[in-house]
Amino acid sequence: MDEYVYINGKKYRRGYTTGACAAAAAKAAAYMLKTGESIESIDLETPKGVVLYLKIEDITRSEDFVRCAVQKDGGDDIDATHKAYIYATVKYSQQSLFQIFGGKGVGIVTKKGLGLEVGGPAINKTPREMILKEVSFILGEQGADIIIEVPEGESIAKRTFNPRLGIEGGISIIGTTGIVEPMSDEGWKKSLSLELEMKYQQGMQEVIFVSGNHGENFVKEELGLKAEHIVRTSNFIGYMLDEAKRIGYQKMLMVGHLGKYIKLAAGIFHTHSHVADARSEILIANLALMGAPYELLEKISGCLTTEEAMDFIAQAGYEEVYGILAEKCKKRALMHVGEQAMGIEVVLFSLDGRVLGKSEEADRLMEGFK
Repeated sequence: MDEYVYINGKKYRRGYTTGACAAAAAKAAAYMLKTGESIESIDLETPKGVVLYLKIEDITRSEDFVRCAVQKDGGDDIDATHKAYIYATVKYSQQSLFQIFGGKGVGIVTKKGLGLEVGGPAINKTPREMILKEVSFILGEQGADIIIEVPEGESIAKRTFNPRLGIEGGISIIGTTGIVEPMSDEGWKKSLSLELEMKYQQGMQEVIFVSGNHGENFVKEELGLKAEHIVRTSNFIGYMLDEAKRIGYQKMLMVGHLGKYIKLAAGIFHTHSHVADARSEILIANLALMGAPYELLEKISGCLTTEEAMDFIAQAGYEEVYGILAEKCKKRALMHVGEQAMGIEVVLFSLDGRVLGKSEEADRLMEGFK
């Protein structure tokens, strides 16, 4: 594997997934169990066809089982599982079957919608396939029980999306390629989409989009809406709108801070500042269309944040701009998904917990979420 990748002219190191670690540890444990030898590293072919060479640590052995670990390395895309030890125990079975179990620190699935059995371990499809392929290749007809553990998994899981997905007691063993690509948005987007899929399979056809913590807290504490309908979009508003349409949602309430959603009002569907940051320009343009005086526009131009601009807007009596912006957000979102695809309403808020503006039918839609 090429260890490094260049993104925007910068050099970043690739890593490997928890799934690759589990498969490598299981392969090494099976090899040591069969041969009686101890090894310090193991090769693993990932689903991408890339071969990894991973260090084997903390070996424990007896006549009928071997337990060992691989340390997760996220490369330069460090997440909560970086440097965690992923353990595999391979134990001979009386049956000619290979079965995978979750041990300490591997989460338990408690809700439908993840493509995994409710009550079973949160070990995703591709890691399962990798583990079974490697262990069965080494042990042949001899069956085995394979136990995957992450001793620190329960505490690590508190820093992940797992609690929102109904995975309790530990982390998920994940990865579709075995490789962690640094600075990639793809894994984050898939996590967000997975929550959207799960809620739909639980019977929800209406959803509340928020960007992050501020939006979620505002929806629960200030609007008093049901938390179970909330899904985060991060900066990927366009992607999540597309996913909601694909999955089949009928209605959506979009709740956003002015600093994020003012970009949506101008048709910007990825709201990170490295993609687009025209907050002042969009606000000035809309105020100018309302006939705001040049003096106000000049003050807005000098503001570093939309929160700072709010004071000047309030003093000048132009707070109606927020309702206009909310309607424009709604219009842009509907244009993105197709006006017949779903019903969409928008609420804009400030960091001090005030509703700034709403689209025309937002109040009616919110009644259904209370």
